Amino acid sequence: MKKRGPIIFASGIVLVMISLSIAVYAVPTNVTGPGDFAVSSLFEGMFDEISSEIQIMSDDSAYFSYTTYSSDVPLLWGIQILDYQAGDELSITISNIFGDSYGTFVQDEPILFEVLQISQSDTLNLEIQNLGARDVTVVAMFSEDPENSEALTNPDSPVMNMVLPLMISGFLLILGIIVSIIGVIVILVDLKNNQDNKRNY
Repeated sequence: MKKRGPIIFASGIVLVMISLSIAVYAVPTNVTGPGDFAVSSLFEGMFDEISSEIQIMSDDSAYFSYTTYSSDVPLLWGIQILDYQAGDELSITISNIFGDSYGTFVQDEPILFEVLQISQSDTLNLEIQNLGARDVTVVAMFSEDPENSEALTNPDSPVMNMVLPLMISGFLLILGIIVSIIGVIVILVDLKNNQDNKRNY
């Protein structure tokens, strides 16, 4: 039996293992479990302001405020439920100090990110209502003009030091899966050809 199929398959598995090793290396070592997975620490330097952790009881609300200092720039804001469990749900209503509404958003996942276009300097008020049946702990994150933040423009920033290895890891993972599939196909083709040759004899 030809060995090319197993060799190709093994090469694909090696690429997948290298990919996973790079991904593990890229993730900060202080992330040890779901409860430690804070986006704000994972993407260090990405946000202009990060709130303190606040616990919101069921059917209760918490409030965050953020003042923008630039005009005509996007504002990236996010809410993370640090101790998320299935069934958790938040309602986030955003308005400014004049009562103008920026919309209401429903969050039923661990993390919600949205972008608002801010036409002028403004103070935004976020009312976060816990619609779930249990208490949750949340943190809010804000970043003005995130595309031009130092975290993304500085190649030596913690974010870029993590993003680049993760991109390489993702590429190697896809390549490894493709190579492994090709190896399996080659093995099956070689097996079929081998059986056909035996019948001819």
